[in-house]
Amino acid sequence: MKTLKDFNFKNKKAIIRVDFNVPLNDKFEVTDATRIQAAKSTIIEILEQGGSCVLMSHLGRPKGVQEEFSLRHIVETATDILGVKVNFVSDCIGEKVATAVANLEPGEILLLENLRFYDEEKKGDVAFAEKLSKFGDIYVNDAFGTAHRAHASTTIIAQFFKEKKCFGNLLAREIESIDKVLNNSEKPVLAILGGAKVSSKITVIENILDKIDHLIIGGGMSFTFVKAKGGKIGDSICEDDKMELALEILKQAKAKGVQVHIPVDVIAADDFSNDANTQTIDITKIPDGWQGLDAGHKSREIFDDVVNKCKTILWNGPLGVFEMENFAGGTIALGHSIDKATKNGAFSLVGGGDSVAAVKQFGFADKVSYVSTGGGAMLEMLEGKSLPGIEAILK
Repeated sequence: MKTLKDFNFKNKKAIIRVDFNVPLNDKFEVTDATRIQAAKSTIIEILEQGGSCVLMSHLGRPKGVQEEFSLRHIVETATDILGVKVNFVSDCIGEKVATAVANLEPGEILLLENLRFYDEEKKGDVAFAEKLSKFGDIYVNDAFGTAHRAHASTTIIAQFFKEKKCFGNLLAREIESIDKVLNNSEKPVLAILGGAKVSSKITVIENILDKIDHLIIGGGMSFTFVKAKGGKIGDSICEDDKMELALEILKQAKAKGVQVHIPVDVIAADDFSNDANTQTIDITKIPDGWQGLDAGHKSREIFDDVVNKCKTILWNGPLGVFEMENFAGGTIALGHSIDKATKNGAFSLVGGGDSVAAVKQFGFADKVSYVSTGGGAMLEMLEGKSLPGIEAILK
Protein backbone atom coordinates (compact mmCIF):
# COMPACT_ATOMS: atom_id res chain seq x y z
CA MET A 1 0.00 0.00 0.00
CA LYS A 2 1.73 3.19 -1.17
CA THR A 3 1.44 6.17 1.16
CA LEU A 4 3.02 9.63 1.44
CA LYS A 5 6.09 7.97 3.01
CA ASP A 6 6.93 6.44 -0.37
CA PHE A 7 7.49 9.80 -2.06
CA ASN A 8 9.59 12.92 -1.77
CA PHE A 9 7.34 15.89 -2.56
CA LYS A 10 10.09 18.54 -2.70
CA ASN A 11 9.36 20.81 -5.68
CA LYS A 12 6.52 18.49 -6.71
CA LYS A 13 2.88 19.35 -7.21
CA ALA A 14 0.56 16.88 -5.50
CA ILE A 15 -2.93 16.72 -6.95
CA ILE A 16 -5.04 15.55 -4.02
CA ARG A 17 -8.62 14.28 -4.09
CA VAL A 18 -9.99 15.50 -0.77
CA ASP A 19 -13.52 15.22 0.57
CA PHE A 20 -14.54 18.82 1.29
CA ASN A 21 -18.23 18.01 0.85
CA VAL A 22 -19.11 19.90 4.02
CA PRO A 23 -22.49 21.24 5.20
CA LEU A 24 -23.19 24.95 4.70
CA ASN A 25 -25.87 27.13 6.30
CA ASP A 26 -28.06 29.76 4.59
CA LYS A 27 -25.19 32.25 4.71
CA PHE A 28 -22.87 29.71 3.01
CA GLU A 29 -20.84 29.26 6.21
CA VAL A 30 -19.36 25.84 7.02
CA THR A 31 -21.31 24.29 9.91
CA ASP A 32 -19.15 21.18 10.37
CA ALA A 33 -15.50 21.31 9.28
CA THR A 34 -14.58 17.76 10.32
CA ARG A 35 -13.75 16.68 6.77
CA ILE A 36 -11.44 19.65 6.19
CA GLN A 37 -9.74 18.95 9.54
CA ALA A 38 -9.34 15.30 8.52
CA ALA A 39 -7.37 16.25 5.38
CA LYS A 40 -4.98 18.58 7.22
CA SER A 41 -2.35 15.96 8.07
CA THR A 42 -1.81 15.00 4.41
CA ILE A 43 -1.73 18.57 3.10
CA ILE A 44 0.67 19.87 5.76
CA GLU A 45 3.04 16.90 5.39
CA ILE A 46 3.39 17.59 1.64
CA LEU A 47 3.88 21.35 2.18
CA GLU A 48 6.51 20.77 4.87
CA GLN A 49 8.51 18.66 2.41
CA GLY A 50 8.59 21.59 0.01
CA GLY A 51 5.76 20.45 -2.23
CA SER A 52 2.60 22.27 -3.29
CA CYS A 53 -0.99 21.01 -3.17
CA VAL A 54 -3.70 21.18 -5.81
CA LEU A 55 -6.93 20.21 -4.06
CA MET A 56 -9.99 18.87 -5.86
CA SER A 57 -13.34 17.99 -4.35
CA HIS A 58 -17.06 17.98 -4.95
CA LEU A 59 -19.69 19.81 -2.89
CA GLY A 60 -23.32 18.72 -2.81
CA ARG A 61 -25.27 17.58 -5.85
CA PRO A 62 -25.29 20.49 -8.27
CA LYS A 63 -27.06 20.39 -11.62
CA GLY A 64 -24.45 22.12 -13.75
CA VAL A 65 -22.84 25.29 -12.40
CA GLN A 66 -24.73 26.53 -9.32
CA GLU A 67 -23.20 29.30 -7.21
CA GLU A 68 -24.57 27.87 -3.96
CA PHE A 69 -22.41 24.78 -4.50
CA SER A 70 -19.21 26.71 -5.23
CA LEU A 71 -16.19 25.65 -3.21
CA ARG A 72 -15.27 29.33 -2.90
CA HIS A 73 -17.61 29.32 0.14
CA ILE A 74 -15.23 27.09 2.10
CA VAL A 75 -11.95 28.90 1.29
CA GLU A 76 -11.93 31.02 4.45
CA THR A 77 -12.66 28.06 6.74
CA ALA A 78 -10.06 25.89 4.99
CA THR A 79 -7.46 28.66 5.34
CA ASP A 80 -8.21 28.95 9.08
CA ILE A 81 -7.98 25.20 9.67
CA LEU A 82 -4.88 24.54 7.57
CA GLY A 83 -3.07 27.65 8.79
CA VAL A 84 -1.96 28.30 5.20
CA LYS A 85 -3.67 30.55 2.67
CA VAL A 86 -5.88 28.56 0.32
CA ASN A 87 -5.89 30.03 -3.18
CA PHE A 88 -8.98 29.38 -5.27
CA VAL A 89 -9.60 29.09 -9.00
CA SER A 90 -13.16 29.25 -10.36
CA ASP A 91 -12.92 26.17 -12.58
CA CYS A 92 -11.38 22.72 -12.36
CA ILE A 93 -10.15 22.28 -15.96
CA GLY A 94 -9.05 24.62 -18.74
CA GLU A 95 -6.53 27.41 -19.34
CA LYS A 96 -7.40 29.42 -16.24
CA VAL A 97 -6.62 26.42 -14.04
CA ALA A 98 -3.47 25.53 -15.99
CA THR A 99 -2.13 29.05 -15.41
CA ALA A 100 -2.97 29.00 -11.69
CA VAL A 101 -1.26 25.61 -11.29
CA ALA A 102 1.81 26.75 -13.26
CA ASN A 103 2.14 29.75 -10.92
CA LEU A 104 1.87 27.62 -7.77
CA GLU A 105 5.02 27.84 -5.63
CA PRO A 106 6.29 25.21 -3.14
CA GLY A 107 4.40 25.56 0.14
CA GLU A 108 1.24 26.89 -1.56
CA ILE A 109 -2.27 25.47 -1.84
CA LEU A 110 -4.71 25.80 -4.75
CA LEU A 111 -8.33 24.68 -4.45
CA LEU A 112 -10.14 23.89 -7.71
CA GLU A 113 -13.83 24.61 -8.26
CA ASN A 114 -16.49 21.93 -7.64
CA LEU A 115 -15.75 18.89 -9.83
CA ARG A 116 -19.45 18.09 -10.13
CA PHE A 117 -20.11 21.26 -12.08
CA TYR A 118 -19.11 18.88 -14.89
CA ASP A 119 -21.25 15.76 -15.55
CA GLU A 120 -18.06 14.04 -16.70
CA GLU A 121 -16.92 13.73 -13.07
CA LYS A 122 -19.70 11.34 -11.97
CA LYS A 123 -19.65 9.55 -15.33
CA GLY A 124 -16.00 8.62 -14.81
CA ASP A 125 -15.10 10.26 -18.11
CA VAL A 126 -11.55 9.36 -19.17
CA ALA A 127 -10.88 12.59 -21.11
CA PHE A 128 -12.00 14.69 -18.13
CA ALA A 129 -9.80 12.63 -15.78
CA GLU A 130 -6.84 13.13 -18.12
CA LYS A 131 -7.35 16.92 -18.06
CA LEU A 132 -7.32 16.86 -14.25
CA SER A 133 -4.18 14.68 -14.25
CA LYS A 134 -2.17 17.44 -15.98
CA PHE A 135 -2.29 19.51 -12.78
CA GLY A 136 -0.06 17.32 -10.61
CA ASP A 137 3.16 15.28 -10.56
CA ILE A 138 1.86 12.83 -7.97
CA TYR A 139 -1.77 11.79 -7.40
CA VAL A 140 -2.89 11.44 -3.78
CA ASN A 141 -6.33 10.05 -2.92
CA ASP A 142 -7.38 11.12 0.57
CA ALA A 143 -11.15 11.03 0.11
CA PHE A 144 -12.50 7.91 1.80
CA GLY A 145 -16.06 9.24 1.65
CA THR A 146 -16.05 8.88 -2.15
CA ALA A 147 -13.72 5.88 -2.51
CA HIS A 148 -16.68 3.64 -3.37
CA ARG A 149 -17.46 5.74 -6.46
CA ALA A 150 -15.75 5.14 -9.81
CA HIS A 151 -15.71 8.85 -10.59
CA ALA A 152 -13.13 10.66 -12.72
CA SER A 153 -11.26 12.24 -9.79
CA THR A 154 -11.49 9.29 -7.39
CA THR A 155 -10.64 6.37 -9.66
CA ILE A 156 -10.14 7.04 -13.39
CA ILE A 157 -7.43 9.70 -12.91
CA ALA A 158 -5.11 7.18 -11.21
CA GLN A 159 -4.35 5.45 -14.54
CA PHE A 160 -2.42 8.54 -15.68
CA PHE A 161 0.04 8.31 -12.78
CA LYS A 162 1.34 4.71 -13.10
CA GLU A 163 3.81 4.52 -10.17
CA LYS A 164 3.24 8.09 -8.97
CA LYS A 165 0.08 7.62 -6.93
CA CYS A 166 -0.60 6.91 -3.27
CA PHE A 167 -3.04 7.10 -0.38
CA GLY A 168 -3.13 10.18 1.82
CA ASN A 169 -2.88 9.81 5.61
CA LEU A 170 -6.64 9.84 6.16
CA LEU A 171 -7.46 7.19 3.56
CA ALA A 172 -4.54 5.00 4.68
CA ARG A 173 -5.80 5.16 8.25
CA GLU A 174 -9.35 4.32 7.22
CA ILE A 175 -8.14 1.23 5.36
CA GLU A 176 -5.93 0.14 8.27
CA SER A 177 -8.72 0.65 10.83
CA ILE A 178 -11.28 -1.40 8.91
CA ASP A 179 -8.65 -4.05 8.12
CA LYS A 180 -7.86 -4.21 11.84
CA VAL A 181 -11.49 -5.04 12.59
CA LEU A 182 -12.01 -7.48 9.71
CA ASN A 183 -8.67 -9.24 9.39
CA ASN A 184 -6.24 -8.42 12.20
CA SER A 185 -8.46 -8.12 15.21
CA GLU A 186 -7.69 -9.04 18.79
CA LYS A 187 -10.41 -11.31 20.15
CA PRO A 188 -13.12 -11.23 21.38
CA VAL A 189 -14.53 -9.14 18.50
CA LEU A 190 -17.86 -7.33 18.84
CA ALA A 191 -19.99 -5.73 16.11
CA ILE A 192 -22.78 -3.39 17.18
CA LEU A 193 -25.30 -2.79 14.41
CA GLY A 194 -28.18 -0.39 14.94
CA GLY A 195 -30.32 1.91 12.89
CA ALA A 196 -33.75 1.42 11.40
CA LYS A 197 -33.48 -1.33 8.82
CA VAL A 198 -32.11 -4.87 8.71
CA SER A 199 -32.15 -4.68 4.90
CA SER A 200 -29.39 -2.05 4.83
CA LYS A 201 -27.11 -4.22 7.00
CA ILE A 202 -27.75 -7.74 5.69
CA THR A 203 -24.59 -8.05 3.60
CA VAL A 204 -22.50 -6.53 6.41
CA ILE A 205 -23.80 -9.12 8.87
CA GLU A 206 -23.22 -11.99 6.42
CA ASN A 207 -19.66 -10.83 5.72
CA ILE A 208 -18.59 -10.30 9.34
CA LEU A 209 -20.17 -13.36 11.02
CA ASP A 210 -16.99 -15.38 10.41
CA LYS A 211 -14.88 -12.65 12.03
CA ILE A 212 -16.78 -11.75 15.19
CA ASP A 213 -17.60 -13.38 18.53
CA HIS A 214 -20.47 -11.12 19.62
CA LEU A 215 -23.16 -9.24 17.70
CA ILE A 216 -25.35 -6.59 19.32
CA ILE A 217 -28.44 -5.78 17.24
CA GLY A 218 -30.10 -2.55 18.37
CA GLY A 219 -32.25 0.30 17.17
CA GLY A 220 -35.24 -0.17 14.90
CA MET A 221 -33.81 -3.25 13.23
CA SER A 222 -34.07 -5.22 16.48
CA PHE A 223 -37.88 -5.32 16.21
CA THR A 224 -37.74 -7.36 13.00
CA PHE A 225 -35.80 -10.03 14.94
CA VAL A 226 -38.12 -9.85 17.97
CA LYS A 227 -41.27 -10.18 15.86
CA ALA A 228 -39.72 -13.01 13.84
CA LYS A 229 -39.21 -14.91 17.09
CA GLY A 230 -42.86 -14.41 18.07
CA GLY A 231 -42.61 -11.29 20.25
CA LYS A 232 -45.25 -8.54 20.31
CA ILE A 233 -43.75 -5.23 19.14
CA GLY A 234 -46.83 -2.98 19.05
CA ASP A 235 -46.44 -0.22 16.46
CA SER A 236 -42.63 -0.41 16.40
CA ILE A 237 -40.84 -0.21 13.05
CA CYS A 238 -40.51 -3.62 11.41
CA GLU A 239 -39.62 -5.09 8.02
CA ASP A 240 -42.10 -7.95 7.83
CA ASP A 241 -40.59 -9.18 4.57
CA LYS A 242 -37.20 -9.61 6.29
CA MET A 243 -38.37 -11.76 9.22
CA GLU A 244 -37.35 -15.06 7.64
CA LEU A 245 -33.97 -13.56 6.87
CA ALA A 246 -33.63 -12.43 10.50
CA LEU A 247 -34.22 -16.02 11.66
CA GLU A 248 -31.69 -17.26 9.10
CA ILE A 249 -29.10 -14.77 10.42
CA LEU A 250 -29.68 -16.02 13.98
CA LYS A 251 -29.30 -19.61 12.76
CA GLN A 252 -26.04 -18.80 10.93
CA ALA A 253 -24.70 -16.95 13.97
CA LYS A 254 -25.42 -19.92 16.21
CA ALA A 255 -23.71 -22.31 13.79
CA LYS A 256 -20.62 -20.08 13.77
CA GLY A 257 -20.53 -19.69 17.55
CA VAL A 258 -21.43 -15.97 17.48
CA GLN A 259 -23.43 -14.77 20.49
CA VAL A 260 -26.23 -12.44 19.38
CA HIS A 261 -27.53 -9.86 21.86
CA ILE A 262 -30.87 -8.14 21.25
CA PRO A 263 -32.41 -5.61 23.69
CA VAL A 264 -34.56 -7.23 26.40
CA ASP A 265 -36.41 -4.05 27.29
CA VAL A 266 -37.23 -0.77 25.55
CA ILE A 267 -38.45 2.70 26.30
CA ALA A 268 -41.74 2.73 24.41
CA ALA A 269 -43.78 5.79 23.47
CA ASP A 270 -47.40 6.30 22.43
CA ASP A 271 -46.29 8.68 19.66
CA PHE A 272 -43.14 9.36 17.61
CA SER A 273 -42.43 12.54 19.55
CA ASN A 274 -40.10 13.76 22.30
CA ASP A 275 -43.21 14.82 24.26
CA ALA A 276 -44.95 11.43 24.03
CA ASN A 277 -45.97 9.38 27.07
CA THR A 278 -43.36 6.70 27.76
CA GLN A 279 -42.99 3.42 29.59
CA THR A 280 -40.13 0.96 29.98
CA ILE A 281 -41.33 -2.46 28.93
CA ASP A 282 -40.22 -5.96 27.93
CA ILE A 283 -39.32 -5.79 24.20
CA THR A 284 -41.50 -8.85 23.48
CA LYS A 285 -44.60 -7.33 25.12
CA ILE A 286 -45.09 -3.89 23.56
CA PRO A 287 -48.83 -3.09 23.45
CA ASP A 288 -50.64 -1.89 20.34
CA GLY A 289 -50.44 1.89 19.93
CA TRP A 290 -46.93 1.97 21.44
CA GLN A 291 -43.55 1.85 19.71
CA GLY A 292 -40.06 1.14 21.03
CA LEU A 293 -37.80 4.19 20.56
CA ASP A 294 -34.78 3.40 22.75
CA ALA A 295 -32.99 0.56 24.53
CA GLY A 296 -34.14 0.13 28.15
CA HIS A 297 -31.95 0.12 31.27
CA LYS A 298 -31.60 -3.67 31.56
CA SER A 299 -30.47 -3.82 27.92
CA ARG A 300 -27.91 -1.06 28.53
CA GLU A 301 -26.43 -3.02 31.46
CA ILE A 302 -26.25 -6.23 29.39
CA PHE A 303 -24.61 -4.39 26.48
CA ASP A 304 -22.13 -2.70 28.85
CA ASP A 305 -21.04 -6.12 30.08
CA VAL A 306 -20.63 -7.44 26.50
CA VAL A 307 -18.72 -4.35 25.32
CA ASN A 308 -16.26 -4.52 28.20
CA LYS A 309 -15.49 -8.20 27.54
CA CYS A 310 -14.34 -7.42 24.02
CA LYS A 311 -10.98 -6.27 22.62
CA THR A 312 -12.13 -5.13 19.16
CA ILE A 313 -15.37 -3.16 18.75
CA LEU A 314 -17.14 -2.00 15.60
CA TRP A 315 -20.09 0.36 16.10
CA ASN A 316 -22.42 1.17 13.21
CA GLY A 317 -25.85 2.56 14.03
CA PRO A 318 -27.52 4.07 17.13
CA LEU A 319 -29.61 2.17 19.70
CA GLY A 320 -32.54 4.57 19.60
CA VAL A 321 -33.95 7.78 18.17
CA PHE A 322 -31.06 9.77 19.68
CA GLU A 323 -32.12 12.95 17.86
CA MET A 324 -34.88 13.22 20.49
CA GLU A 325 -33.49 13.88 23.97
CA ASN A 326 -35.86 11.45 25.72
CA PHE A 327 -34.72 8.56 23.50
CA ALA A 328 -30.97 9.24 23.42
CA GLY A 329 -30.12 7.43 26.68
CA GLY A 330 -29.34 4.04 25.14
CA THR A 331 -26.97 5.48 22.56
CA ILE A 332 -25.25 7.66 25.19
CA ALA A 333 -24.89 4.67 27.56
CA LEU A 334 -23.34 2.65 24.73
CA GLY A 335 -20.91 5.51 24.08
CA HIS A 336 -19.83 5.43 27.74
CA SER A 337 -19.39 1.65 27.58
CA ILE A 338 -17.18 1.87 24.49
CA ASP A 339 -15.22 4.76 26.05
CA LYS A 340 -14.50 2.57 29.10
CA ALA A 341 -13.49 -0.44 26.97
CA THR A 342 -11.21 1.75 24.83
CA LYS A 343 -9.49 3.14 27.95
CA ASN A 344 -8.88 -0.48 28.99
CA GLY A 345 -7.10 -1.24 25.71
CA ALA A 346 -9.83 -2.24 23.25
CA PHE A 347 -9.70 -0.97 19.65
CA SER A 348 -12.97 0.79 18.80
CA LEU A 349 -14.06 1.86 15.33
CA VAL A 350 -17.19 3.98 14.83
CA GLY A 351 -18.64 4.52 11.37
CA GLY A 352 -21.86 5.29 9.53
CA GLY A 353 -23.62 8.65 9.36
CA ASP A 354 -25.88 8.31 12.40
CA SER A 355 -23.26 6.76 14.68
CA VAL A 356 -20.73 9.43 13.75
CA ALA A 357 -23.35 12.16 14.36
CA ALA A 358 -24.10 10.60 17.76
CA VAL A 359 -20.48 10.32 18.93
CA LYS A 360 -19.89 13.95 17.92
CA GLN A 361 -23.10 15.19 19.53
CA PHE A 362 -22.44 13.45 22.84
CA GLY A 363 -18.69 14.10 23.05
CA PHE A 364 -17.31 10.61 22.35
CA ALA A 365 -15.39 11.40 19.13
CA ASP A 366 -12.02 11.62 20.90
CA LYS A 367 -12.82 8.74 23.29
CA VAL A 368 -12.91 5.97 20.69
CA SER A 369 -9.94 4.67 18.68
CA TYR A 370 -11.13 5.84 15.30
CA VAL A 371 -14.16 7.60 13.78
CA SER A 372 -14.59 6.80 10.10
CA THR A 373 -15.32 9.70 7.74
CA GLY A 374 -17.12 7.67 5.07
CA GLY A 375 -20.48 6.05 5.78
CA GLY A 376 -21.24 4.38 2.44
CA ALA A 377 -17.60 3.55 1.74
CA MET A 378 -17.15 1.96 5.16
CA LEU A 379 -20.30 -0.15 4.79
CA GLU A 380 -19.13 -1.42 1.40
CA MET A 381 -15.75 -2.40 2.87
CA LEU A 382 -17.51 -4.20 5.73
CA GLU A 383 -19.64 -5.98 3.12
CA GLY A 384 -16.40 -7.30 1.62
CA LYS A 385 -16.65 -5.25 -1.57
CA SER A 386 -13.57 -3.77 -3.20
CA LEU A 387 -13.74 0.01 -3.53
CA PRO A 388 -12.82 1.47 -6.95
CA GLY A 389 -10.95 4.44 -5.44
CA ILE A 390 -8.77 2.09 -3.39
CA GLU A 391 -8.25 -0.47 -6.15
CA ALA A 392 -7.09 2.30 -8.53
CA ILE A 393 -4.17 3.12 -6.22
CA LEU A 394 -3.28 -0.53 -5.57
CA LYS A 395 -3.14 -1.39 -9.31
